[in-house]
Amino acid sequence: MQLVLGYGLALLIGISLGLIGAGGSILTVPVLVYVMGVNPTLATAYSLFIVGITALIGSWDYFRKGLISLKTAFVFAIPAFSSVFLVRRFLIPAIPHKIVQLGTLTLTRDILLMIVFAVLMILASLSMIRNGKGDTRHLPVEDKPPEFNFPLIFGEGIVVGALTGLVGAGGGFLIIPALVVLAGLPMKMAVGTSLLVIAAKSLIGFLGDVQNPELQIDWGLLMLFAGVASIGIFVGSYLSTFISGRKLKKGFGWFVAVMGVYILIKEARGS
Repeated sequence: MQLVLGYGLALLIGISLGLIGAGGSILTVPVLVYVMGVNPTLATAYSLFIVGITALIGSWDYFRKGLISLKTAFVFAIPAFSSVFLVRRFLIPAIPHKIVQLGTLTLTRDILLMIVFAVLMILASLSMIRNGKGDTRHLPVEDKPPEFNFPLIFGEGIVVGALTGLVGAGGGFLIIPALVVLAGLPMKMAVGTSLLVIAAKSLIGFLGDVQNPELQIDWGLLMLFAGVASIGIFVGSYLSTFISGRKLKKGFGWFVAVMGVYILIKEARGS
């Protein structure tokens, strides 16, 4: 029954990515840890592969419609590629399993990763709730030529790549606002470009995990979960023609906020 629930949530993750271009990946690690029973460190690795595959599939439809800025993706992706790979290859294995113990409280690597992830979920939810209110004052005009801020885009790529490598989230909630504000992309093109960047950097980050001898990857579970999430991408893309993206993003944001608070409380008690 628990496995059925897990794969049902995998479908929901894909649907969310198909509907709003971001947000679904933030649920991948909690679902893998709390429903599928995967170790948190391994779950962040699985998340990179799952998010990468689903985002890659989702980006293809945007590419066919001409809604991907390859120039922007390249400028953003190069630093993101480097930081996500270095974090997964060297930083994660370097973090000790037992970080510190204060009396009866023990902070382990797994607990630290889940706490960081919960904080990231709450920040993501605030972004989705705020952007779901329909305030379009800062969005560029659709036919206005993009104005690139290369240094800021490059720096944002490094930061997002590092966060992706640390907690296994795609970072669409960070990438999309950056592409809109710093690159001047229209919203739909920002979503398509974000999916392509997420796909590339997530899969490259996963390559760092494949080379980590500590991680024993269950390829059967991983491929099935990714396959179900990929089906969700198509369902979400179809439903997007009937559902208001702004309302959905705001509602999903509240759900992610509750999940983030729940994980913080659970891990604080467990430590």
